[in-house]
Amino acid sequence: MKASCLIVPMLALMPVAALAQDAPASDANVQISERLAAVLRTGRSVVSANQDLINDPEIGDKGLTPEVFLEQVNERFEKQTGKAILSDTLSPLERELAEAQLAAMRQVIADNQSVINSPGVGFKGFIPAVFARLTNEHFAEAMGATAKVKVTAPLDLVRNRKARPDAWEAEAIKDYLRQADWEKGKPFFEEVDDNGVSVFRMLIPEYYSESCLSCHGSPKGEMDVTGFPKEGGEAGELAGAISVTLRR
Repeated sequence: MKASCLIVPMLALMPVAALAQDAPASDANVQISERLAAVLRTGRSVVSANQDLINDPEIGDKGLTPEVFLEQVNERFEKQTGKAILSDTLSPLERELAEAQLAAMRQVIADNQSVINSPGVGFKGFIPAVFARLTNEHFAEAMGATAKVKVTAPLDLVRNRKARPDAWEAEAIKDYLRQADWEKGKPFFEEVDDNGVSVFRMLIPEYYSESCLSCHGSPKGEMDVTGFPKEGGEAGELAGAISVTLRR
């Protein structure tokens, strides 16, 4: 059984014009949040694409250095979007955020070289979800209160306590993303008051793909390769969300 589960969006990130909601929010905040999510997803997808290599017990040095990893991230992002991650058209803030994300990814891959290159070991536990959490933690350390990215989920689907939704995330998931009439793939965003400061918050839903079901599908309750009980999910069901917070 492979442990290459990658929660992916059923739809590509929607253009800003398609995201209009009653909640006040600037197009810039929406675009910045979408881009943060897209870069994170790209890094996560590169881990997924290299999962068989990472888990190959016959190979010691995998050659998946931070430099090689970031090269693959940049190539994949440009192929998917037509733009470089560090495009010349970025605003100063967008560039700072992109550089912080790439630096965070570099650090995660560097820190886990001994795990990735462990000879004689099959499944190593270095999966897309772990990579994303560690990347977001390093990103938060670099950006402080300016920006935060988190992968969360409905409380009943959370496996790692660090991914538990906060009060705003839990309410938005329940009242919007989990509603039957919520448009698939559509983010929810609004500006909220935080001790007198206006903060932009956005949740970008993610759904189970077929590749996720080996760990998150049926039979519900059966232990998967990571040691967690399967959720009994089905392809297309809401699996989680990327949560972005901007304080500008």
